[in-house]
Amino acid sequence: MSTEMELPERESMEFDVVIVGAGPAGLSAAIRLKQVNPDLTVVVLEKGAEVGAHILSGAVVDPVGIDKLLPDWREETDHPFKTEVKDDQFLFLGPAGSIRLPNFLMPPLMSNHGNYIVSLGNVCRWLGAHAEALGVEIYPGFAATEVLYNDQGAVIGVATGDMGIEKNGEPGPSYTRGMELLGKYVLIGEGVRGSLAKQLIAKYQLSKDSDVQKFGIGIKELWQVKPEHHRQGLVQHSFGWPLGMKTGGGSFLYHLEDNMVAVGFVVHLNYKNPYLYPFEEFQRFKTHPAIRDTFEGAKRLSYGARAITEGGYQSVPKVTFPGGALIGCSAGLVNVPRIKGSHNAVLSGMLAAEKIADAIAAGRANDEAIEIENEWRSTDIGKDLKRVRNVKPLWSKFGTALGVALGGLDMWINQIFGTSPFTLKHGKTDAQSLEPAAKHQPIAYPKPDGVLTFDRLSSVFLSNTNHEEDQPVHLKVKDMDLQKRSELGVYAGPSTRYCPAGVYEWVEKDGEETFVINAQNCVHCKTCDIKDPNQNITWVPPQGGEGPVYPNM
Repeated sequence: MSTEMELPERESMEFDVVIVGAGPAGLSAAIRLKQVNPDLTVVVLEKGAEVGAHILSGAVVDPVGIDKLLPDWREETDHPFKTEVKDDQFLFLGPAGSIRLPNFLMPPLMSNHGNYIVSLGNVCRWLGAHAEALGVEIYPGFAATEVLYNDQGAVIGVATGDMGIEKNGEPGPSYTRGMELLGKYVLIGEGVRGSLAKQLIAKYQLSKDSDVQKFGIGIKELWQVKPEHHRQGLVQHSFGWPLGMKTGGGSFLYHLEDNMVAVGFVVHLNYKNPYLYPFEEFQRFKTHPAIRDTFEGAKRLSYGARAITEGGYQSVPKVTFPGGALIGCSAGLVNVPRIKGSHNAVLSGMLAAEKIADAIAAGRANDEAIEIENEWRSTDIGKDLKRVRNVKPLWSKFGTALGVALGGLDMWINQIFGTSPFTLKHGKTDAQSLEPAAKHQPIAYPKPDGVLTFDRLSSVFLSNTNHEEDQPVHLKVKDMDLQKRSELGVYAGPSTRYCPAGVYEWVEKDGEETFVINAQNCVHCKTCDIKDPNQNITWVPPQGGEGPVYPNM
């Protein structure tokens, strides 16, 4: 039964600019708007319980964006860029050994000289303080769940989700109506596969002239290691084992300050085998002889996961629409071979802010700031993405060994000649890449030892994830019969493996296989929304403030 007619009207607030998402893109846009015109009213909505709560990244940051946004940041005592990269290593792993690739073979743009190892969550907390000091209003714990349009079909704002809706969809005793936040322009900086960005891309057909978007899943742990195993400033990347040569992905080990090591594993989501289990591949990776010694006697502190955009230059949709723009990972601005996106997120937020500040100064509102779309390719963002545009398609087409070599050659051609003469296509979406289970064998993964390797549920516990259980499930299955017939019947239930938080289970009830959704475990990585072979699962934000609370990821 619909209660829409009985609901009270939403209260509304008006601003010059409404920004969805307090990530590097959204906060940089807010700061830049206030730098250009301190009189602009700017609000940032953040679905996490606090700024940084839902932020997870490697992360090695190229400071090119921060240098432009806050040129004097190095003089601040509380800035989060404590660890400069001192040593860069690239390893190719076999089952028992490893080969270190000489640095001179690596294209110069792969060098991390002058970059910083950071917690991106702490970078966002620091940017949030800068934004608030300039007069930006930041509302953490408010998930934007709906785009608001005027009669001409232009975006005029967003609405936050109602709170206190019970599992049956009816308002409960603690029910409060969401708010409308109206603006002359709306910037969408939700991160990868955000629910509003997905709706806007579909409504305005923003991706009709671009290649399909590609994704990876990144799983990360933060460890405190013994001092003798710690080398502050060491950045180590690897590819190869435990993934086969046909499955793309790789790892990172980043040695931060205070004996902390961030370890992560990325699996490209165009993998074919439905029995592949990214979380277990990550656990297996840590047991490699070249890796495991770092963690001897160490303590695991945090765990999390998120999807990563990997389509690059040719997959960026049109970034502007009537009334606003997509920024940061909502637009897909990650440089895949560099494993970096935050510098482009900052730069894209700044570009959008400057163009929108100019538009408002000219008396414009709720129109298309097409200048952003027309100019991003000629900025540092476009140059950064264009020269690596063929690396991911080459890896996907030729597999790890040959694909990585050809990708490196293509980067050298771009380095020497300015650009390579062709742009390769990605082909299938990640959902279409999955093959029926009949074509593959199940993979036997070792049991966790609880010291170096762990299970998913004890890992999710470390992410501080929490969802009110008496609310509608925020993972929407369109057709449950299709899920059983195809996802289970044809593909052997890959959701039980690709989810890094154990959200999905096929459980026998009364002699029937039943799809169980443990939504309270969800770390908001959006992998299900991307990889489900029938595109039958849609991720939407739960009540504001829920999900993981990452202290320092």
